[in-house]
Amino acid sequence: MDIEKVRKHCLKKSAVTEGFPFNEDTLVFKVKGKMFCLLNLNSPFSINLKCDPELAVELREQYDAVTPGYHMNKTHWNTVVLNSTVPDKEILSWIDHSYDLVVKSLPKKVS
Repeated sequence: MDIEKVRKHCLKKSAVTEGFPFNEDTLVFKVKGKMFCLLNLNSPFSINLKCDPELAVELREQYDAVTPGYHMNKTHWNTVVLNSTVPDKEILSWIDHSYDLVVKSLPKKVS
């Protein structure tokens, strides 16, 4: 999967913004101010996604390209290397899962 496909998929979602709050190499996607996807713009390209803890472990066991979240809470975040070993359909569903987890955790006043 290429990084532009990730970007377009994230931006299709409701109330999503993008920016570079950390550095010029990490594009961050937020919903209502909360991060759900971090995209590393340097090779090897990768994304950090929020994930249900049990599913996170399953995905790490199933795919070599999935590891505990780099610089993130390793219980709730995975890093996925975009090296074509994981089908695009799977990655897009994980982005959706991350977005949904963050939206569900928003206070009712915000969501």
